[in-house]
Amino acid sequence: MLAGPGRFAPAAEAANPAFARIEASDFGRMPDGTAVKLFTLRNAHGMVVKLTSYGATITELWAPDRHGSLTNVILGSDTLDAYLKGHPAAASVIGRVANRIAGARFTLDGVEYKLAANNGRNSIHGGNRNFARVVWQAKALPARRREAAVQFAYLSQDGEEGYPGNLTVTVTYTLTDDNELRLDYRATTDKATPVNLTNHGYFNLAGHGDVLGHVLWLASNRYTPADAELIPTGEIASVRGTPLDFTTPTPIGARIEQLQPALNGYDHNYVLGGDGTSLKLCARVSEPKSGRVLAVLTTQPAVQLYTGNHVDHFVGVGGAVFGPHAGLCLETQHFPDSVHHPKFPSTILRPGQTFRSTTAFRFSAP
Repeated sequence: MLAGPGRFAPAAEAANPAFARIEASDFGRMPDGTAVKLFTLRNAHGMVVKLTSYGATITELWAPDRHGSLTNVILGSDTLDAYLKGHPAAASVIGRVANRIAGARFTLDGVEYKLAANNGRNSIHGGNRNFARVVWQAKALPARRREAAVQFAYLSQDGEEGYPGNLTVTVTYTLTDDNELRLDYRATTDKATPVNLTNHGYFNLAGHGDVLGHVLWLASNRYTPADAELIPTGEIASVRGTPLDFTTPTPIGARIEQLQPALNGYDHNYVLGGDGTSLKLCARVSEPKSGRVLAVLTTQPAVQLYTGNHVDHFVGVGGAVFGPHAGLCLETQHFPDSVHHPKFPSTILRPGQTFRSTTAFRFSAP
């Protein structure tokens, strides 16, 4: 419960210390004067998550190691200016459609829609002014036992970035006393439109260096092969016998050189299956030195593995400097370019329907 900007309500905390805590503060202003907020969530174990209304972005995530020491494990910045200048590794909400759409166009119900070609001749992550580059409406939700939550809301207007329909989106971030950060997405529309929402967070469980020594397990033995522009061919193939096989825990750097020269690392969509409603474990990442473990659960049918292949001299929170492979993305999502592949799970949302998905990031240090 808040007692004004950036302050706790001491009486409420004293009355019920089991309540997780939320602080609100100013994070700066946009060039047009729009205020940008920062929310700090804390749980009973000292875990801290900072979120800004610019892009509904995770700016910091402090998780304990096996000795209880906290480290920021997400690539982020502590100033709004860093994001406005084009943050290369922002843990923002991506939309209206995450990942790629071939040819920056699609046809829906007999009408062709043209999008921004911001990835060669293709469109990626919603276009030039995507959900990561706008200010969301934000509010701290009422305090509950063992968890604290902030909800972000955004209205993507009909025609924005070429997409049809007024799309109303909410994303709720909840930090629990089980050291879990849960993301609940909801969206409705007044006209049929594709929707594929994710968070593009770059994790580094050591807090510094690269992630090549992180050990990854994925609950997937299939992926969607792609062409040189990373557009899916429509095939679904087995990972067996390829550098993409993480069905047994494997260091990320163990076979990464086999992807060169075509790619400088992983940027692949893995098929998860599932019914779209049940929250299931899709990935587990461990960092041997710190003992930190990240488990990722999702209701989504796929996850994009990306290893920060193009990060170059990124300066993050506290002046930490990162280079290539400094972060690991596990973007829970629908398949890329689904609008052109009828056999892929559909991304089309129609009036009267509600898009729902949940992803949870669970941290431990056994």
